[in-house]
Amino acid sequence: MARRKKTDANQSKLPFAQTPAERAREKAQAAAGTPAGDGDDNGETEAPLKRYYRNWFLDYASYVILDRAVPHIDDGFKPVQRRILHTMWEMDDGRFHKVANIVGATMRYHPHGDASIAAALVAIAQRGLLIEPQGNFGNPLTGDGAAATRYIEARLTPFAREVIFNPKTTVWQLSYDGRAKEPVTLPAKFPIVLAEGADGIAVGLSTRILPHNFNDICRAAINHLQGKRFRLYPDFPTGGIADFSEYNDGQRGGRVKIRARIEKRGKYLLAITEIPYGTTTTSLIDSIIAANTRGKIKIKHIDDNTAESVEILIHLPPGSDADKVIQQLCVFTNCQVSISPAACVIENDKPVFLGVSDILRRCVDHTRELLKRELEIRLEELEQQWHWDSLERIFIEERIYRRIEKSKTWESVLHEIRTGLEPFIKNLRRPITEEDIVRLTEIRIKRISAYNRFKADEQIKKIEAEIKEVKHHLKHLTAYTIAWYENLQKKYGKGLKRRTSYDELEQISAAEVVTANQRLYVNRKEGFIGLNWRNHEFVTECSVLDDVICFTASGTMKVARVADKVFMGRDIIHVALFRRDDDPWFYTMIYQDKKTGKAFAKRFQVGGVTREKLYQLTASEGSKVVFFDATKNESSMPSKVRIQLSGRCKARVKDFEFDLSELRISSRGAKGVTVTKYPIRKVTRA
Repeated sequence: MARRKKTDANQSKLPFAQTPAERAREKAQAAAGTPAGDGDDNGETEAPLKRYYRNWFLDYASYVILDRAVPHIDDGFKPVQRRILHTMWEMDDGRFHKVANIVGATMRYHPHGDASIAAALVAIAQRGLLIEPQGNFGNPLTGDGAAATRYIEARLTPFAREVIFNPKTTVWQLSYDGRAKEPVTLPAKFPIVLAEGADGIAVGLSTRILPHNFNDICRAAINHLQGKRFRLYPDFPTGGIADFSEYNDGQRGGRVKIRARIEKRGKYLLAITEIPYGTTTTSLIDSIIAANTRGKIKIKHIDDNTAESVEILIHLPPGSDADKVIQQLCVFTNCQVSISPAACVIENDKPVFLGVSDILRRCVDHTRELLKRELEIRLEELEQQWHWDSLERIFIEERIYRRIEKSKTWESVLHEIRTGLEPFIKNLRRPITEEDIVRLTEIRIKRISAYNRFKADEQIKKIEAEIKEVKHHLKHLTAYTIAWYENLQKKYGKGLKRRTSYDELEQISAAEVVTANQRLYVNRKEGFIGLNWRNHEFVTECSVLDDVICFTASGTMKVARVADKVFMGRDIIHVALFRRDDDPWFYTMIYQDKKTGKAFAKRFQVGGVTREKLYQLTASEGSKVVFFDATKNESSMPSKVRIQLSGRCKARVKDFEFDLSELRISSRGAKGVTVTKYPIRKVTRA
């Protein structure tokens, strides 16, 4: 039983719960040639599958990151997207193909089922840049799904054919089952990941790259190649108004606020014509109905007329203020959303977090390298063609083919041709190989008899001119890349205007548009505030968006958002709603300093504060507030107070008046004016 119990314990261990002793034993077993997991220190057998699960989490996390969730920086695709496009390129004949056929063909390369392939294909087709759809591919504006794959068709766009594929520059690998070859990455000569955007949730990280406008990307790429500065902001297919002041170049920690475009079409009629990115008309309408149910806004009914463009009509009840309802929609519904980008891509088989500007620079540099490689390949092809045409010209014009008429063996044929070409080798650009000679023997008699020297010269001159042009492009590669992007923008950028306008959105104060339907209570002794505590002291009516300011007897101040229960500090002496846009409050405070024992008086106002931060208003911690007054009217501030000192102090006068009218309003952190150096027993208004 004891042995059985130990085996079960070993089976239940997680890989990261392995003890140092176990790791040391495993290394020793490996050095001795003993398989890990065959036995323990006492000679007992461990669970037979334990060694296979030691690194399962790391392996799975790496698989999800590299092979499923995060796009590669070189082509901007996740593996399933890359396999779909590669399959469509293999099937491409200029006509539409059933999506079901594309999905089935893609499964040769993709280890997952048809559902993931179909969903990825529909998502690419809805954006329209790389795949041209035909049929019901759903509506991203309303959230409606696509028809079954057997009913819809798709094909590659001309842009995709020109920019993404080139077998000569593609690096290949075996598919998951080893039966076919697939590209490691496609040789995309455009920052696809910025144009399409990307979302993915992996194990331990996620990525969210927002889509950008095609023409904006082209202009930014040209500016980068010219050494100029550029600015690149997202452009959403759903339009809207965006605030990119905190975009942070698409890196983690940034934020984008997007607001729907709302028009007033009548006194009691509003129309939403553009919606925030990431929402649909269905989810937007649901949020409006939910806000109406909670009493945040008041509407009569909603009509959704969305088809190719968004049109949501909101009918308001009589007596409504349309401008205020628009503000309420932006505060309490999905008419305004906030998106946090996190641009993560795969580079050198590792996930890296980059800014959008860095992604564009690296993609453009990658495009330049691909164009360079294409030019080098073309130059090699032209050099080879020039060599073959020159050999053919010599072979025919010098009648070298007659030297082989009497040859009886293959070796003698090759020897005669090589001997006949020797006087002309100096005019060639590279040595003659056996392959060149064999190629000459394959020239047909019909071609020799129809040979035209003038046409041959023209063909060679044309090749030489193209060689010169290619060499010029290689020498001026940056200028060539700039011209390539300019031509690309001219060819495919027509009509692709920005849909999202950007401006710094005015901050709408929710406190102004929300209805005050909550009741604030305070437990002064324990130091808590909260909503709807009927067994504690009532303070005021409020809303869930209000802030509360509290002052304590120890001379501290704190501001917090109201909630069911919030700790503000023990012995609360003053509590009130805190609204920055209200008339400023004037505070008068007398406190006994802990460090010096003196009493100080000061008047101050509270300006900018941070929620949940505890502010010390006294000269030292542990001091005690003996008098506190708060008023909104400066003329209502107390002018005199009556001070009674402790009976044990040595002061001759233990009861006197102190004039507060001469105190100037200072900052809340000021020490104050000395009142007395003796302990105070009581302070009252004079």
